[in-house]
Amino acid sequence: MFLSGTDSAESIWQMIRAHLRAEYGARTYDSWLKPLALVSVDADTVTLGSPTHFTADWIRNHFAERLRLLWAAQSAAIQHVRIVVENGLRTAAAPEPEQPLAAPAAVREAPAFGVALEPRYTFDSFVVGKANELAYNAARTVAEGGPIDFNPLFLHGTTGLGKTHLMHAIGWQIRSAMPGAKVVYMSAEKFMVEFVSAMRDKDTLSFKQKLRTADLLMIDDVQFIAGKDSTQEEFFHTMNEIISAGKRLVITADRSPQNLEGIENRILSRLAWGLVADINPADYELRLSILLEKMKRMPGATVGEDVIDFLARKITSNVRELEGALNRIVAYSTLVGKPIDLDFARQVLADVLKAHDRKVTIDEIQRKVADYYAIKLSDLLSARRAREVARPRQVAMFLAKRLTPRSLPDIGRRFGGRDHTTVMHAVKRIEELRADDSELDADITRLTRIIDA
Repeated sequence: MFLSGTDSAESIWQMIRAHLRAEYGARTYDSWLKPLALVSVDADTVTLGSPTHFTADWIRNHFAERLRLLWAAQSAAIQHVRIVVENGLRTAAAPEPEQPLAAPAAVREAPAFGVALEPRYTFDSFVVGKANELAYNAARTVAEGGPIDFNPLFLHGTTGLGKTHLMHAIGWQIRSAMPGAKVVYMSAEKFMVEFVSAMRDKDTLSFKQKLRTADLLMIDDVQFIAGKDSTQEEFFHTMNEIISAGKRLVITADRSPQNLEGIENRILSRLAWGLVADINPADYELRLSILLEKMKRMPGATVGEDVIDFLARKITSNVRELEGALNRIVAYSTLVGKPIDLDFARQVLADVLKAHDRKVTIDEIQRKVADYYAIKLSDLLSARRAREVARPRQVAMFLAKRLTPRSLPDIGRRFGGRDHTTVMHAVKRIEELRADDSELDADITRLTRIIDA
């Protein structure tokens, strides 16, 4: 509605740029966001151009979701923001300074291997409650740098509860206490990609040395390597080297070691050998504390206590979605110039609230689909492609996309670490089959009723 013409889109972009500068400050804005230029607006996607690959990667990792929310506040049709590299853009978007732009501290300290730590994720910004107290205390113990009675530290919990936050906080604390320490953080997916690349280039020795010489090695979302035999072999030996050398190892997953499917028993045994700490969904008091803490970092926003209480009671799935809901109503309020009250919050968050009213989880869908088709849950999540397993799996993915607010990558991860394109294919396939297969259509109707009940 707002994006019917180029001039309109450009004027909205200029308004968003002004908002970004006010929100992040002149230094961060001038260094990273100012060079961005509006390339196109096409259906549900806004494309922004960045002058270099490095800048584009940084923006994707740190600002993409914020950019999407700001654009979505102007048009509900906008669902995606793409960051592409546009050669020669720097001159057009922002004059080249006489000296190179100063990178934030997090970039200057970015490791040669692994992923840079997120500056926002520190112990000071982590809100502690009963649901995460054990994990927090264990993380602090690892980060203090002194002798520890457990290794590795294994953190588990569903998405968006703070596992990654604690890992980054450990990394920052270790770097502060031991400036010369080698800290390596990466997702298990990146571990797999880097290892496969090293094998292809016949340079596995270099890969091993980069990881096994770390003073602190942190691997996020280890469930990603389920069913990947060669990657698990390397991961097991890397774990042994780190632990044997007395270095620190921190690993996370979306479930406990006992419930990880497709992971070798020797790895599970090693994981259980250390300290296993779970992070549970936040209770009302913790959700309220998280929102109040976040409000302290949003001095320009005015959100009433009744709205904060409303969010804390209604958004119960995970912390990431809770904070995202607050970001969303503040962004909408800023861009449309309306005060934030309960009616405004309900209107802006209608889709989120509707999903929460159903309280449907992917785990619940998987269990009920497995029961309905009389197959094992482990088979549903496995790599088996037999029709009697593959079709129920596609049905479960279809229902997960339809009945939960989860993203395609998140759904794929919960189905044995599958790629989001597999989920897209499953959803499309079921939609096509329902039109001609009355039995399948009836199955989905019955399953929906079962799950909703």
